[in-house]
Amino acid sequence: MDTVLELIDDPLVQAAGIIVGSILAAWLVELAISATLAKAAAKTKTDVDDKIVEVIRRPVFLTVLLWGIDWALDVLTMPPRFANPLESSMKTLLILIWAVASTRIGSVLLSAFAAKERQRSMLQTRTLPVFDIMMRIMVVGTALYFMCLAWHIDLTAWMASAGILGVAFGFAAKDTLANLFSGIFILADGPYKVKDWIVLDNQLRGEVTHIGIRSTRILTPDDVEITVPNAVIGNAQLLNETGGAYMRQRVRINVSVAYGSDIDQVRAVLLGCTVDAPYLLDKPAPNTKFHKLGASGLEFELWVWIEQPQVRERVVDDMTARVYKALNAARIEIPYAKHDVYIRGLAPELLAQLRDPGQLRDSAPLRAPAQLRGPED
Repeated sequence: MDTVLELIDDPLVQAAGIIVGSILAAWLVELAISATLAKAAAKTKTDVDDKIVEVIRRPVFLTVLLWGIDWALDVLTMPPRFANPLESSMKTLLILIWAVASTRIGSVLLSAFAAKERQRSMLQTRTLPVFDIMMRIMVVGTALYFMCLAWHIDLTAWMASAGILGVAFGFAAKDTLANLFSGIFILADGPYKVKDWIVLDNQLRGEVTHIGIRSTRILTPDDVEITVPNAVIGNAQLLNETGGAYMRQRVRINVSVAYGSDIDQVRAVLLGCTVDAPYLLDKPAPNTKFHKLGASGLEFELWVWIEQPQVRERVVDDMTARVYKALNAARIEIPYAKHDVYIRGLAPELLAQLRDPGQLRDSAPLRAPAQLRGPED
């Protein structure tokens, strides 16, 4: 009996018993999770809780086991020079275990939320990698902070330095950060998608070939791919020609004819140009609009509709050629810009020469009156 009591009082025996008990307790906790939480999660309609339960099973087992080992080390009453590093190592290992588990749980939750089709949500399938990286950075930063606390490292000076470096980094990378956040908002709001035809500030027009976090690539009708920073797109007026309920769009051909032309004849000629023209839609039907008395002629517009934005340039080219040929065939004059010049205060002798072309040919070269000539004349 005394031998048994001596064994029980032995710190090594107590530590061994605690470790064995912690292994048994960890196994029982894991078994309880499988018997209760896993079965309860299996009855739900979603598999998110099943994945979370599967992720936390092993970390819970290791947590109970490490807690038992830490208790056993306290029983052994080791010297501080050995006990403190061992305790810090145990805490570090525990932090790493739960950091890995947290990243897995975060990925499961982010994927579940991104899979839901929700409008105007920043978390979507396209933005999932960005939020996943941000989540991992936060977990790693938090884990490093607690590791430093576990090893009794003073972070005051480090945090002050990090703040200064953060401000300097923010100023140095402000354009990159602007593009990054603009890319996130573009992916979240979805003003356009790949294969859409867009127009930026009524200047750059093309097909979207790639949407990235930093920039967007646009293929112009000239088959030139342009990379536009997302910050520029975020601050620009954006026209999505492919957006809306229908992809069809209107194409306007500006036409000018001389004053005195028959308006009804001009309309008939313009509408005749659309007969058998490629790529044009029958509904809505082509139409004309007489919208302005211009400086040099009567301003008309020929409206036609197309189905696909990528054929716009070909339609403009074809319809412009058809209109020009049809107006020439109908002997309808196409005006050009001209200006009338009025001269006041001209000398009588010069005015007489200008009015009589014969006199102008036979006379000496025109010379300005003496009051209009300079000293060198």
